[in-house]
Amino acid sequence: MKSKYFIFLILLLSFVIFGCSQKKAKSIPITSSEDSLSIYFSLANDLSQPLQNRQENNHKAFEIVANHENDSLNRVNLFKVANRYYNINNLKDFNKTVHLVLEKSENVKDTLHITKAYNYLGDYYDSQGVLDSAFLFYYKAEKIFVKLGDNFNIGKSLIHKATLQYKAGDFLGSEKSVFSVLRIIKGEKQVNNILYDAYNLLGIIYGELGEYENAISYHNKALLISGDQSIPEEFQSKAMTYNNIGFLYLNKQKYSLAKKYFQKGLEQKKLIQKPGLYAMLLDNLAYSKFKLNESEVLPKLFYQSLKVRDSLKLTSGIFINKIHLSEYFVSKSDTVKAVEYSKEALLLARRTNISRDILVALKQLSIIEPEKASFYSKEYIRINEELQKEERKMGEKFSRIEYETDEIKGQNSSLELQNRNLVYIFSFVTILGLFLYIIKDQKTRNRVLLYKQQQQKANEDIYNLMISQQNSIESSRVEEKKRVAQELHDGVLGRMFGIRMNLDGLNGFQDEMAINQRSSYLNELKNIEQDIREISHDLNKEKSELINNFVAIVDNLFEEQRKTFPSKLISNIDRTIKWELIENSVKINLYRIMQESLQNINKYANANTIRIELKKKDDNLSLVISDNGVGFNTKIKKKGIGIQNMLTRINECNGEFHITSKKDEGTIITIIIPIEQSLKPTKNDN
Repeated sequence: MKSKYFIFLILLLSFVIFGCSQKKAKSIPITSSEDSLSIYFSLANDLSQPLQNRQENNHKAFEIVANHENDSLNRVNLFKVANRYYNINNLKDFNKTVHLVLEKSENVKDTLHITKAYNYLGDYYDSQGVLDSAFLFYYKAEKIFVKLGDNFNIGKSLIHKATLQYKAGDFLGSEKSVFSVLRIIKGEKQVNNILYDAYNLLGIIYGELGEYENAISYHNKALLISGDQSIPEEFQSKAMTYNNIGFLYLNKQKYSLAKKYFQKGLEQKKLIQKPGLYAMLLDNLAYSKFKLNESEVLPKLFYQSLKVRDSLKLTSGIFINKIHLSEYFVSKSDTVKAVEYSKEALLLARRTNISRDILVALKQLSIIEPEKASFYSKEYIRINEELQKEERKMGEKFSRIEYETDEIKGQNSSLELQNRNLVYIFSFVTILGLFLYIIKDQKTRNRVLLYKQQQQKANEDIYNLMISQQNSIESSRVEEKKRVAQELHDGVLGRMFGIRMNLDGLNGFQDEMAINQRSSYLNELKNIEQDIREISHDLNKEKSELINNFVAIVDNLFEEQRKTFPSKLISNIDRTIKWELIENSVKINLYRIMQESLQNINKYANANTIRIELKKKDDNLSLVISDNGVGFNTKIKKKGIGIQNMLTRINECNGEFHITSKKDEGTIITIIIPIEQSLKPTKNDN
């Protein structure tokens, strides 16, 4: 979860700051003949003026512009007012002004300013965390740019959408949108600023997915163009990229390399003009030094970064600073300060209602205060499940927005066409009479029928997309719960080992104090063991049926296959295998592999006969799945998601995976898992 927090912070600095600055940079020069308006605009944009004065001058400029005639110059001036509201962080009046200029632009069908207003409203709702509304306006702008054939602005709109998809946890959808950008702007001139955003976002996405080599590759591509003249120097894109690369190495635990890149970022000229980025680099440098045990400048660097972030009221940055300080004081055995900073971070996360930050703080507190670990863990699990549900809903909502927006536009076009046809029909009735009217009416009915057929097909496509996306997110949720269960289990067992060592140390003493201490340690050991059972049972509830009765569950899977599909299924499971001694993870992975294989055969193989054989062979478990279907050329066909999932599961079990297939000769999948790798540990192993 800490990784997600850092990535969101990097993303916000890279895109939001870019967006805000670009608004100022693209302001059209003032051409109004009214001296007062020109003066108000100048004072509202004067950074040397107090914020209150700037706001009052912009209010006066708005009152003048709002009452002017709705011409091109008036709309330009309204955008200038909106820009100044944005720059002084008055987002309420910014929103009001943009809606006004949008209304005026729609009244005169000014496409240029309509799309500009859509992008501004997308920025507004993004800054407010209303991702679905932001997505809607960016999508509306994109559709207009597509109609105009403006590839440059199509790319910018898609980058905005990809960023929102990433924030909603739809990493695959975000990746797809970014590659669409790269295809669209290929061959276009002066697009390095869009390329930088695309490469930067791809690096962040792959970092989130754990594909660090791909992430570093794309950040290096961003670094190569970060010094381009089309990217203003004040954006500090090079420093941002150095920070991103350093953070990837931090996640890979290559702390020396991470420190090197953070130092490079801090060496950039005029970095102090971007205090938020400067504070981030300071904090990351301090954290890498902490991991390298280079404590000569610690915790001074942490406090220096925190001071800058406090002055700017950067709540997200303040949060991670306090988490880092908590970790630092834990390493110094100063539990009081460690707990103090963790609780301050948790309070801040609750106040800002950022679920990911709350999860990070709860995890840190469960480590520092082991006696309350069960309480923190239960709250962690509850919030994490709610977060997963919200991210899934948001991803589905994005797809629905695209569909419904297109549907409304289609309906509007259809209504315009029908209205035009009515005029024709009444004209023809006057000239040619009832006969031509009946023919025209029949044609209209045919068009409506065709429209309904197309709409039904679109509904089916959207439904399939939603199902696919839900399956992908559900798989990620299960993996996350498994990972958290392992971390809690390992951490608590470490404490159990410490207690056991203390008990061993008391064996040589028989006085009353030793007896009391020994009794206290034993009671604590029982409590920890109970906590382990509760947490593990909660996290693995959905897997319990499979683990408790593996053969019965597999038989149910085969029976369901036989009932649902016409192909003949021949199965042979070695009943002598002692499944109770096999690791739960191995049984789960074997079940999922058989399930995935049957799905692939049902979808693509067109097989008459399927054979599944699971037996003990020497010191291994051997699973062979074969069919007499159409087969495929394994040297040409790329591995799909199903096969990739199987490979991942086999790697988790330290097993071997082989697939043999030829066109029109069926397919054979062979899986071998060492039994000694899959035996459950006994109590003495702990």
